[in-house]
Amino acid sequence: MQLIVFILFYPFLWIISILPFRVLYLLSDFVFFIVYRIIKYRKKTVRENLALALPHLSKPERDLIEKKFFKHLCDMFLEMIKTLSISRKEIENRFVFTNLELYKDLEKKNKSVALLCAHYASYEWTVSMNHYITYKGYGIYKKIANTYFDRLVHHIRSKFKATLISTKETASTIEKNHANGVLSLYGFASDQSPRLDKAMHWCKFMGIETPVHTGAELLAKRYDLNLIFLRVKKVKRGYYEGTFELMAENPKDTKRFEISEDFIHRVEKQILEDPEFYLWTHKRWKHRR
Repeated sequence: MQLIVFILFYPFLWIISILPFRVLYLLSDFVFFIVYRIIKYRKKTVRENLALALPHLSKPERDLIEKKFFKHLCDMFLEMIKTLSISRKEIENRFVFTNLELYKDLEKKNKSVALLCAHYASYEWTVSMNHYITYKGYGIYKKIANTYFDRLVHHIRSKFKATLISTKETASTIEKNHANGVLSLYGFASDQSPRLDKAMHWCKFMGIETPVHTGAELLAKRYDLNLIFLRVKKVKRGYYEGTFELMAENPKDTKRFEISEDFIHRVEKQILEDPEFYLWTHKRWKHRR
């Protein structure tokens, strides 16, 4: 059944991927109408999240953010499909890293790097960073239930020299690379809600006491990884900027959970600047005090 679904959908994905960007965004406008007006995809979840995280705004202000978010979500979904056929020149033109020298300076220290980022703006196109690094690049992700679509995602990432590893494979991969002296860059998108039975630490995120992922911090301390944060900004439709921020060069010297809280506060600052570009469809605050 999984193969049949894949065979049926793949031709449509490929056709969408070869559309010019001008046509792609016209299609995105149509998809937005279907998703927002007719299907009303997770609209209740988005409204609840916005009310929880942005209580200082009026309902009309939150409604406007909600509408802008769904427009961006549709753009991002189609941009992800576009990655199937996008050229290196095109993606480098559309996703610009403003201060690559900060990252390159870290490579000179001969220590692996943990890159922390949020589900914000275009987290899919951050994969283009692999064009600029000399380390082996890993993206940590949650496996897709459909095996064939999961393989497709792996294929897309391999175009950008990125190796995908599941959350379950992360610790063992870092341990193996550390033992073999393989210098690597590991990408963590750690802003979503952890399972309650695995919650090791709670802190305030958008003013709400909630559990946070601590895996990146614990692995960085265990294997002495340099830590950086990638702040992403949507410049205009289809164009993004990524800026690196140094978090810690000696993570073992930091207090327990200091790095995890620092990360969450950086994500919070990003959201408050332009809230419509955060991924509001996930139940981020389903566990809260």
